[in-house]
Amino acid sequence: MSTVALRGPAFSSYGPREVAWLLTDVSAAALEAPRAEREAAIQSGQAHYSETLPVEYEPTAAYRALFDQALAASAGRVARAVGLVTETVLAVRRAPVLVSLARAGTPIGILMRRWAAHAHGVDLPHYTISIVRGRGIDRAALRYLADHHDPAGVMFVDGWTGKGAICRELAAALADVAGDEGLHFDPTLAVLADPGRCAGIFGTRDDFLIPSACLNSTVSGLVSRTVLNERLIEPGHFHGAKYYRHLAGGDVSARFLDTVSARFADVVEPVAAERPYRQLVDPNPDWAGWHSARALGERYGLPDINLVKPGVGETTRVLLRRVPERVLIRPDAAGELAHVLLLAAERGVPVEEAADLPYACVGLIRPMREAARVAGACP
Repeated sequence: MSTVALRGPAFSSYGPREVAWLLTDVSAAALEAPRAEREAAIQSGQAHYSETLPVEYEPTAAYRALFDQALAASAGRVARAVGLVTETVLAVRRAPVLVSLARAGTPIGILMRRWAAHAHGVDLPHYTISIVRGRGIDRAALRYLADHHDPAGVMFVDGWTGKGAICRELAAALADVAGDEGLHFDPTLAVLADPGRCAGIFGTRDDFLIPSACLNSTVSGLVSRTVLNERLIEPGHFHGAKYYRHLAGGDVSARFLDTVSARFADVVEPVAAERPYRQLVDPNPDWAGWHSARALGERYGLPDINLVKPGVGETTRVLLRRVPERVLIRPDAAGELAHVLLLAAERGVPVEEAADLPYACVGLIRPMREAARVAGACP
C-alpha cells in the first residue's frame, strides 16, 4: 500500500531513524529519458517534468575529488548554518515535526534532527514529502501527517532557495488544502541557505556551495527526484520516487552527514552567540531572487522565468539534469565554483562572467526551440 511510510534500508541508504519517506516506491518503473529529449517535451507542454526522470549523473573521478574538497572546506560553514536554522525552529515550534521537501530538503532535515539531539537531547520526528512545481504538494502525505501529528508543529524544510518558486508553490498549495480539506499547515519554510531572500527561517543568506547540491541521489540516500505520473500513482496515494540501489558503490550520503555532524561541537558557541541577534521569522522577505531572475530573463531573452535558475544549488541542478544554454558566474566567486566549471566543461556549456550578479552563479536553460534542435545530442 502506498500510503505507508517508507524507511531505510528497504528504501534509501539512510538509517530507519533518520527519516520516514512519505513516498511510493516506483523503483521498478522505467522513467529515465535523455536530457535533451526530456527538455523538449517539458518545454513544449507534451509532458510535465514530474512525469519522467533525468538519467542519473554518475560523477567522474575528477568530479568526486571536487566533492571531497568542497565537503572538507565547507563542513564547518554548513554545520553553523544547520545550528542556526535548527535553533530558530526550536524557538518558534513547541514540538517541531520536521517535514523535508524531497529531495534537497532531506539531508538538511536529517542534519537538523541530529543538531537537536546533539545540542538539546531532543528526538525530533522527521519526514520527507513531495512538492511539485505547477502541481502542488502531496495531499495524501499531508493527511498522513495530520493523522499522526498536530499540524501546528510541522515545520517544512528545504536545502536552499533560488528565486523562490517552491516558497510560492508551498504557500499556494497549503492555502488550497486548508480551503478544500480544512487542514491548516503553516507555510513558513526553513532552509539552510536563502540567497533568494524569500524564506522565513534560514541558516544563512550567503550563496555558497552546499555539498549536498553537488550530486543527485548519491548524496541524498540514493533516492531519485520525486515522480507524479498518473500511470504509476493512484489517486490518494503518495507521490513516487525510485531507490537507486545500483549506485551504492558511489554513495556518499552518510559521509556528508557524518562529516558535517562531526563539526557540531566546534560551532555550538558561535551559534549560541549569534542566535539572539537573529530575527526568529522574517515576516517580509524582499524576494530579491525573484526580481533578479525576472531581470536576467529579460536581459537574455528567455520567455519563461522558470528557465532562469539562480544560485549555486540551482545552477548545479541545471547542469546535472537539464539542457543549459549558458552559465553566468560572478568573478569574485569563481574560486568556489570549481564543480560548476567542471560540469560546464564536460557538457560544453559556455560560461560568462557577470559582475553585477546578486548570486555566485546562475544557470540559464536553453529555450525549447533550441532544446529541440539539439535533441539526442546529450546523454
